[in-house]
Amino acid sequence: MSLGSVLTAIITPFDDNLGVDEEAFVDLLHHLAAHGSDGFVVCGTTGEASTLDDDEHLRVIELACQNRPAGTTIVAGTGSNNTQHAVHLTERATELGVDAVLSVTPYYNKPNRRGLVAHYQEVARATDKPIILYNIPSRVVLDLPNELLAELGQIEHVEYVKQANNANLALVDGLGLYAGNDEIFARTLDLGGCGGILVASHIVGEQMHRMVDEPEHRAEIDASLQEVYRAMGVTTNPIPVKAALSLLGHRVGGLRLPLVEADEAETAAVRGALERAGLLDTVSA
Repeated sequence: MSLGSVLTAIITPFDDNLGVDEEAFVDLLHHLAAHGSDGFVVCGTTGEASTLDDDEHLRVIELACQNRPAGTTIVAGTGSNNTQHAVHLTERATELGVDAVLSVTPYYNKPNRRGLVAHYQEVARATDKPIILYNIPSRVVLDLPNELLAELGQIEHVEYVKQANNANLALVDGLGLYAGNDEIFARTLDLGGCGGILVASHIVGEQMHRMVDEPEHRAEIDASLQEVYRAMGVTTNPIPVKAALSLLGHRVGGLRLPLVEADEAETAAVRGALERAGLLDTVSA
């Protein structure tokens, strides 16, 4: 099956008490589906999964599956550095009706190659859905080189990689390729990859989807979005995208510690990028 080309790594909105704002989450899901998103990764890095407890984590996945906009796909983040926990989340997400799972490289405990293979073999036994490997060494310490990704791709159900190490960006035998960073989305499409798991698509999803639909204009569109991409990286994700969505009138709430809301300078950088992209003018109009 196709999971789509523009998969938005959707934020988790919080209420005034920093509980999950279910209504705001569903509203945002449908807004994004109407503005360029083919599907959603829920409870990933951008969704602040690391500060959701398991009940919250699974409830957000359930909400996404129950309120899935027509024609979109739902991918659940189910990774952990505890293989037993990753298996549990993967089993439950599968039962809830997701289309695929995203499984990040185990972090902190630094498993060796044999441990990584064994970990993903156990995760694969927990589902009959496609598994997207998530290589993001900037957060998890370990890098999965492309020859190891190819080996992992031989495991049943391991079908894709979300590549967030720009230096490793290449097609890998046996795996569909998703960009893990916005700034390599166009390059991934040029290589023949499946698309991207994206953050800026929260605010420029239609323009990003044009890069899929209009390859002859891809380079031009990509160049026009570079400032927005940079603004989404002005500080740790998802701080900037939550600031952007708030400026654009969406109810997203704050962030859970140890993340904190954008400060004055960070907010100004995000606001400036939105203004120069004509996005705030659209809202005020």
